[in-house]
Amino acid sequence: MTDTPPPAPTTAHPTATEEHRFPCDQCGADYRFDPERNMLICDFCGSTRDVVEQTGPWEGGIKELDFDAALKNLLPLQEMEEIRVTTCPNCAAQVEFDPDVHATECPFCATPVVTDTGMHRHIKPRGLLPFSLDESAGRAAMNDWLGRLWFAPNGLQEYARKGRKMQGIYVPYWTFDAKTRSAYTGARGTVYYESRTVMRDGKPQTVQVQKVRWRSASGRVSRFFDDVLVLASKALPKKFTDALEPWDLSAMEPYRPEFLAGFRAEGYQVDLDEGFVEARQKMDRQIERDVKFDIGGDRQRINRIDTDVSDITFKHVLLPVWLAAYKYQGKSYRFVVNGRTGRVQGERPWSAWKIAFAVILGLLVAGVIGYFYAKGG
Repeated sequence: MTDTPPPAPTTAHPTATEEHRFPCDQCGADYRFDPERNMLICDFCGSTRDVVEQTGPWEGGIKELDFDAALKNLLPLQEMEEIRVTTCPNCAAQVEFDPDVHATECPFCATPVVTDTGMHRHIKPRGLLPFSLDESAGRAAMNDWLGRLWFAPNGLQEYARKGRKMQGIYVPYWTFDAKTRSAYTGARGTVYYESRTVMRDGKPQTVQVQKVRWRSASGRVSRFFDDVLVLASKALPKKFTDALEPWDLSAMEPYRPEFLAGFRAEGYQVDLDEGFVEARQKMDRQIERDVKFDIGGDRQRINRIDTDVSDITFKHVLLPVWLAAYKYQGKSYRFVVNGRTGRVQGERPWSAWKIAFAVILGLLVAGVIGYFYAKGG
């Protein structure tokens, strides 16, 4: 685990939550970012405003940060920020709240929570993917997905269609870049066949028997890994978020707080060094595939791989997810929608009576078929 970063400087620094609110130039109400129009709009008076280009450390594109410097708490102070978050007692999500909000439901699991007033200091986001689907498009994608689930309870489907709006959440991720050089030893297998005579039904027959000829192999492979993506949240099951991929990271924008207007952002719960452990696992799987390709032949064996990793850099990025959490008959159901592509994942609900009806119907059909089969015999 990384050490606690040094304390914030005495100079006042606006919190992330404060930066995410933008008063309308006409009426003073808060703007929100509209994914469909890609601009800030005021729902109160209809005024609009373009997303302002951010200047400062993000100017000139999305820059990588030095991994070793971050582990040693040597990042420049401008790379850190303070945010006000609450931790859900049920799913452990850490979600930002506006300064005037003191009680609400967790958007991840619908558990009532009361916000704390503590400030959390962490590494600033470097980039984000803005929402390109608005709430109505996200809801339509979720309803279509639920509609394709034959054994989902009708009550839940109807509740989801008529329920409250989905929450737009920016979910935290780490991305890692690294250079790798790997030396390996193993063996290359070449398939060949030998003729062999066997007895079948009292008669000799010639068959081809597969054999593998192994020869030792060794060599080196290298690869540059770019934007190895690692989820930095623990609020949602990883199987859900993994299934939302792929993300079009090439369309990522330098972080600008205007994109978060009207949305919430989750604070990262997976520390940087913990995230790199998972990134290394992903890298190692790719390196193993590279080694097998380099060995060649029809079969491959790997005895050892020694990998040197250098020039490690990282980014803290935010990816858009539409989220719905419902309490239905005492159970929590969560559905997530990729805010760019509309891909949906969630807890699959089951209707006991629908399953029972299908089983009974299946038994009746089997009984009818059996009756006519017996009668025909």
